[in-house]
Amino acid sequence: MKIQALKSIQNLLGKPYTPFLSFCAGVTYDTFTLTRIDRLFPNLFLLLYVTLLGALIILTGRVQLGQLPTPPQQTSSWSILAILQKTRPYQVPALHFLFGSLFSAYAIVYSRSASFNSSAIFLGIIVIVLVLNEFFHTRLSGLTVQTTLFALVTFSFFTFFLPVVTGYMNTLVFMIGVGLSIAVVIRVITLTYRGISTPSRWTAVFTSLPAIGLVGLLTGFYFLNWIPPVPLSLKFAGIYHLAEKTNGSYRLTFEEGSWYEWMKDSDNVLRGEGPAYCFTSVFAPKSLETTIYHHWQHRAFSKNDNADERSFHTTDRIPINISGGREAGYRSYTVKQHVDPGEWQVTAETEDERIIGKVSFWVEPGDIEFRKLETIVY
Repeated sequence: MKIQALKSIQNLLGKPYTPFLSFCAGVTYDTFTLTRIDRLFPNLFLLLYVTLLGALIILTGRVQLGQLPTPPQQTSSWSILAILQKTRPYQVPALHFLFGSLFSAYAIVYSRSASFNSSAIFLGIIVIVLVLNEFFHTRLSGLTVQTTLFALVTFSFFTFFLPVVTGYMNTLVFMIGVGLSIAVVIRVITLTYRGISTPSRWTAVFTSLPAIGLVGLLTGFYFLNWIPPVPLSLKFAGIYHLAEKTNGSYRLTFEEGSWYEWMKDSDNVLRGEGPAYCFTSVFAPKSLETTIYHHWQHRAFSKNDNADERSFHTTDRIPINISGGREAGYRSYTVKQHVDPGEWQVTAETEDERIIGKVSFWVEPGDIEFRKLETIVY
């Protein structure tokens, strides 16, 4: 019975649709389990996965280099060499399982914090590598490729992990993460090539160059504001006629929509010249205190004009000190007493101008009678 069950499992794993189903199941599982970036156990599991991945890269790399000898026949079956020999067929699948699990988790974590117009390149890299790992893993078996992907894994981990554990989110913390990423990758490569004599030592140097180059490229992404501002994420945002705090809750007032706008919960069109209130709720880990900004920008043209011919200009950039820990995010609002007709956008952003989220709205000119006002409590 056991042999028959084992053969059934092997047949199932050999089906062509199994990788796709496993991919979907893994992403779905991560979506529902990675609910908060500051929870202890998810971060410990990710740290464990990164550690195991580094160990497996060293192990499989030394196998490729012929540095793990076959155990003698009289060696105990529980010796390290014997266990490594028995598990050799499963080492590469385990390697790609860990890559897939980590990139799946990163895709979810970073997408929740990403503003796609500014972070699409970085998030796209993670998603593309995730898909390639799941469906084309046989082409990702070279040591240089594995260490380069491992550099992306460690960089992505430290980018959000260090702000969570330190409570600080700034360029210094980011650069410490960059240094740790490079140090971990170099350590993995040196352990892989340990004991190999010259001239193979130069091979270790050349193996590390793509990984270090990738970290350098991603560091450039940070200064171009292309890295999502993890661990911050926008939970809710909208424009309102009035926002006021009452008994620990915020009452948000907006015009009712047409009959087909049954999900409307904010103003995408303001009638009159203000005031206009921008309300946001930004999630941050409970140990993190930082400053975000509401960046108000205006573009004066009508809906019939060519939008590409005119650009937004800044009217205000208002700081807001936030502290983390609340499940639904830190709630706050800013107000602009007078808004000129045209198109407006308010960007919630970090001090270094990385975008957390954006709200856009129109201001209609003239004295127009308001529709009936509605109020929601947040």
